[in-house]
Amino acid sequence: MNVLVINCGSSSLKYQLINSDTEAVLAKGLCERIGIDGRLVYQKTGLDKEITEAAMPTHKQAIQLVLDALVNPNTGAIANLSEIEAVGHRVVHGGEKFATSTVLTDEVIAAIEECNDLAPLHNPANLIGIRACQELMPNVPMVAVFDTAFHQTMPDVAYMYGLPYEYYEKYGVRRYGFHGTSHSFVSKRAAEIVGKNYEDLKIIVCHLGNGASICAVDHGKSVDTSMGLTPLEGLIMGTRSGDVDPSILDFIAQKENLTLPQVMNVLNKKSGVEGISGVSSDFRDIEAAAKEGNKRAALAQQTFAYRVIKYVGAYAAAMNGVDVICFTAGLGENDCKIREMVMNNLGYLGVEVNAEVNNATRGKEAVISTADSKVTCLAIPTNEELAICRETVALV
Repeated sequence: MNVLVINCGSSSLKYQLINSDTEAVLAKGLCERIGIDGRLVYQKTGLDKEITEAAMPTHKQAIQLVLDALVNPNTGAIANLSEIEAVGHRVVHGGEKFATSTVLTDEVIAAIEECNDLAPLHNPANLIGIRACQELMPNVPMVAVFDTAFHQTMPDVAYMYGLPYEYYEKYGVRRYGFHGTSHSFVSKRAAEIVGKNYEDLKIIVCHLGNGASICAVDHGKSVDTSMGLTPLEGLIMGTRSGDVDPSILDFIAQKENLTLPQVMNVLNKKSGVEGISGVSSDFRDIEAAAKEGNKRAALAQQTFAYRVIKYVGAYAAAMNGVDVICFTAGLGENDCKIREMVMNNLGYLGVEVNAEVNNATRGKEAVISTADSKVTCLAIPTNEELAICRETVALV
């Protein structure tokens, strides 16, 4: 089965066409600057990347350009659109309504819309992509795969906030967590690598990128995760503050004469390692600056790693132990220094770093702990598109 995987943002759209039988990527790319001027990036596997400047006033035109590229007589990955047998859509927020991936129906779409106020920057864009695909491919079955679904197994003690209970009852204010598709994929792959049953392991997954979160997976179920009602809570990230004293919002608003939305913009877009370093939200730029003696850049690295160390320790305590610790996403897969900084502070868990393997591991699977380490540490590239493909095939 050929599955088109769509990840739709407000002005961008990422896509992959995957053959589910072989799990090979037939083509991939993205549409950028939708609603502005438009750029299509397309690459059939085995061929060079193609970039086309083209008008994309709406997501419908963007998806049409993707479909046209996929059936292009010269560089297309398929002969005609009938070869696309299913579409899998990433949807950021499913609230408490969706604990699993779901075949899209009018009722499901309406339920996703009800979660829009929980993810105002993401869900409306996801829905635009869904409706555009339905219009262009009306007879193709489609599936919604939710970032939040994997975390619906969390117990109430993990997801409740210390707020009036009525806010949970009236508005659904609770921890939901994100990156669930990645945490699920990586934790399952970890069990395969160590050769043990998924349901027998205690696993901590560190999804470390510009957006970052940590998840505790106890015997195959997410039992806690660092992101909360929104993706702002938890780790320090590229531009997001992560955990802060809530009183800071009022303090900064008064000192800087800002409105609450303006303060939230600072926490979401001007904080994190960019705010600490004053250099960039890109960890590669920060590492380069740190090597040149920039103390704030070095502080940003160290503070980020420190927050990861604290969460790993908290989740090991919450699960009363840990068997496997995984590092994934852009930073987790490629930054050997951050991994080493974290692992070197986990000696109390029995973690022993294989420095040689860790330093040589970038963007590939590897066991980065020693053979006699009490906890196995792994670097595992995440593959959310493949996970969405698998979920889609299972349902359709």
